[in-house]
Amino acid sequence: MSRPLLLLLLTAGAFVASAEGQAAYDQLPDLYKKGVDLALQHLNSHASIRHHFLFFKSLSKSDIESGFSVSYVFHNFYLKATRCAKGTVETDPKKCPFRNDRPLIDCAVCYKTYSGETESEPKPYVNCVHKPALTEDMKIKRVEHCDKMAYSSGTVTLLGVTGEN
Repeated sequence: MSRPLLLLLLTAGAFVASAEGQAAYDQLPDLYKKGVDLALQHLNSHASIRHHFLFFKSLSKSDIESGFSVSYVFHNFYLKATRCAKGTVETDPKKCPFRNDRPLIDCAVCYKTYSGETESEPKPYVNCVHKPALTEDMKIKRVEHCDKMAYSSGTVTLLGVTGEN
Protein backbone atom coordinates (compact mmCIF):
# COMPACT_ATOMS: atom_id res chain seq x y z
CA MET A 1 0.00 0.00 0.00
CA SER A 2 2.83 2.43 0.75
CA ARG A 3 4.64 1.70 -2.53
CA PRO A 4 1.87 3.16 -4.78
CA LEU A 5 1.65 6.18 -2.47
CA LEU A 6 5.41 6.71 -2.71
CA LEU A 7 5.26 6.45 -6.51
CA LEU A 8 2.42 8.96 -6.59
CA LEU A 9 4.38 11.40 -4.41
CA LEU A 10 7.52 11.06 -6.54
CA THR A 11 5.53 11.62 -9.74
CA ALA A 12 3.83 14.67 -8.25
CA GLY A 13 7.19 16.01 -7.08
CA ALA A 14 8.70 15.62 -10.57
CA PHE A 15 5.74 17.45 -12.10
CA VAL A 16 6.00 20.32 -9.62
CA ALA A 17 9.77 20.68 -10.16
CA SER A 18 9.37 20.61 -13.94
CA ALA A 19 6.48 23.04 -13.86
CA GLU A 20 8.52 25.39 -11.65
CA GLY A 21 11.41 25.28 -14.15
CA GLN A 22 9.16 26.08 -17.08
CA ALA A 23 7.47 28.82 -15.06
CA ALA A 24 10.93 30.22 -14.30
CA TYR A 25 11.69 30.34 -18.05
CA ASP A 26 8.33 31.97 -18.76
CA GLN A 27 9.08 34.67 -16.18
CA LEU A 28 12.44 35.59 -17.73
CA PRO A 29 12.48 38.83 -19.70
CA ASP A 30 12.73 38.21 -23.46
CA LEU A 31 16.26 39.61 -23.40
CA TYR A 32 17.39 36.65 -21.24
CA LYS A 33 15.21 34.03 -22.94
CA LYS A 34 17.25 34.63 -26.12
CA GLY A 35 20.39 33.46 -24.30
CA VAL A 36 18.68 30.37 -22.90
CA ASP A 37 17.47 29.54 -26.40
CA LEU A 38 21.02 29.97 -27.76
CA ALA A 39 22.36 27.60 -25.10
CA LEU A 40 19.69 24.98 -25.82
CA GLN A 41 20.43 25.20 -29.54
CA HIS A 42 24.16 24.82 -28.82
CA LEU A 43 23.56 21.88 -26.47
CA ASN A 44 21.28 20.07 -28.90
CA SER A 45 23.95 20.30 -31.60
CA HIS A 46 26.14 17.82 -29.68
CA ALA A 47 25.69 14.18 -30.69
CA SER A 48 26.54 12.98 -27.16
CA ILE A 49 23.49 14.72 -25.66
CA ARG A 50 20.59 12.26 -25.52
CA HIS A 51 17.99 14.02 -23.41
CA HIS A 52 15.76 17.03 -23.89
CA PHE A 53 16.84 19.85 -21.58
CA LEU A 54 14.85 22.71 -20.11
CA PHE A 55 15.79 25.90 -18.29
CA PHE A 56 16.01 25.22 -14.56
CA LYS A 57 17.06 28.46 -12.85
CA SER A 58 19.15 31.61 -13.17
CA LEU A 59 22.32 31.98 -11.15
CA SER A 60 23.20 35.52 -12.24
CA LYS A 61 22.25 37.91 -14.98
CA SER A 62 23.17 41.40 -16.02
CA ASP A 63 22.85 43.70 -18.94
CA ILE A 64 24.63 46.88 -19.89
CA GLU A 65 22.80 49.40 -22.04
CA SER A 66 25.42 51.27 -24.01
CA GLY A 67 22.99 53.60 -25.77
CA PHE A 68 21.41 53.70 -29.21
CA SER A 69 19.29 50.58 -28.42
CA VAL A 70 22.41 48.44 -27.88
CA SER A 71 22.72 46.13 -24.88
CA TYR A 72 25.33 43.60 -23.78
CA VAL A 73 23.79 40.68 -21.91
CA PHE A 74 25.36 38.13 -19.55
CA HIS A 75 23.33 35.25 -18.14
CA ASN A 76 24.55 32.31 -16.03
CA PHE A 77 21.96 29.58 -15.49
CA TYR A 78 21.29 25.86 -15.10
CA LEU A 79 19.72 23.54 -17.64
CA LYS A 80 18.28 20.26 -16.42
CA ALA A 81 17.66 17.01 -18.28
CA THR A 82 14.10 15.79 -18.73
CA ARG A 83 12.74 12.30 -19.27
CA CYS A 84 12.12 13.09 -22.95
CA ALA A 85 14.57 12.23 -25.72
CA LYS A 86 16.64 14.93 -27.42
CA GLY A 87 14.81 16.45 -30.34
CA THR A 88 11.52 16.33 -28.51
CA VAL A 89 9.87 19.70 -28.97
CA GLU A 90 7.44 18.98 -26.17
CA THR A 91 7.91 21.43 -23.32
CA ASP A 92 4.78 20.46 -21.43
CA PRO A 93 5.99 19.64 -17.89
CA LYS A 94 3.40 16.85 -17.62
CA LYS A 95 4.98 15.09 -20.59
CA CYS A 96 8.66 15.92 -19.98
CA PRO A 97 9.35 15.92 -16.23
CA PHE A 98 12.84 16.73 -14.98
CA ARG A 99 15.26 13.88 -14.27
CA ASN A 100 16.98 13.93 -10.91
CA ASP A 101 19.58 11.31 -11.84
CA ARG A 102 21.60 13.51 -14.22
CA PRO A 103 23.90 16.43 -13.36
CA LEU A 104 22.80 19.96 -14.06
CA ILE A 105 24.43 21.81 -16.93
CA ASP A 106 25.85 25.18 -15.97
CA CYS A 107 25.65 27.64 -18.87
CA ALA A 108 27.04 31.11 -19.30
CA VAL A 109 26.05 33.15 -22.33
CA CYS A 110 26.85 36.67 -23.40
CA TYR A 111 25.73 38.47 -26.49
CA LYS A 112 25.03 41.86 -27.96
CA THR A 113 21.51 42.98 -28.84
CA TYR A 114 20.32 45.84 -30.98
CA SER A 115 16.69 46.88 -30.52
CA GLY A 116 16.05 43.61 -28.69
CA GLU A 117 17.46 41.38 -31.45
CA THR A 118 20.63 39.31 -31.00
CA GLU A 119 23.50 40.57 -33.14
CA SER A 120 25.82 38.19 -35.00
CA GLU A 121 28.85 40.43 -34.34
CA PRO A 122 30.46 40.04 -31.95
CA LYS A 123 29.61 36.36 -32.12
CA PRO A 124 27.44 35.30 -29.15
CA TYR A 125 29.40 33.34 -26.55
CA VAL A 126 27.85 30.13 -25.21
CA ASN A 127 29.67 27.97 -22.67
CA CYS A 128 27.83 25.01 -21.11
CA VAL A 129 29.51 22.47 -18.84
CA HIS A 130 28.18 19.65 -16.65
CA LYS A 131 28.18 21.16 -13.18
CA PRO A 132 30.56 18.63 -11.57
CA ALA A 133 33.21 19.40 -14.21
CA LEU A 134 33.02 23.19 -13.88
CA THR A 135 36.08 24.71 -12.21
CA GLU A 136 36.68 28.13 -10.71
CA ASP A 137 39.21 28.81 -13.47
CA MET A 138 36.53 28.09 -16.10
CA LYS A 139 34.16 30.50 -14.37
CA ILE A 140 36.81 33.24 -14.38
CA LYS A 141 37.56 32.68 -18.07
CA ARG A 142 33.85 32.96 -18.90
CA VAL A 143 33.56 36.34 -17.21
CA GLU A 144 36.80 37.59 -18.76
CA HIS A 145 35.61 36.59 -22.24
CA CYS A 146 32.29 38.34 -21.79
CA ASP A 147 33.93 41.45 -20.36
CA LYS A 148 36.20 41.70 -23.42
CA MET A 149 33.22 41.28 -25.71
CA ALA A 150 31.18 43.99 -24.01
CA TYR A 151 33.98 46.51 -24.06
CA SER A 152 35.42 45.73 -27.49
CA SER A 153 33.12 48.18 -29.24
CA GLY A 154 34.65 51.10 -27.36
CA THR A 155 31.23 52.68 -26.82
CA VAL A 156 30.58 51.53 -23.28
CA THR A 157 31.71 53.98 -20.62
CA LEU A 158 31.02 54.29 -16.95
CA LEU A 159 28.58 57.08 -17.74
CA GLY A 160 26.73 54.84 -20.21
CA VAL A 161 26.09 51.95 -17.81
CA THR A 162 22.46 51.92 -16.72
CA GLY A 163 21.77 48.16 -16.33
CA GLU A 164 21.49 46.22 -13.09
CA ASN A 165 24.40 44.15 -11.81
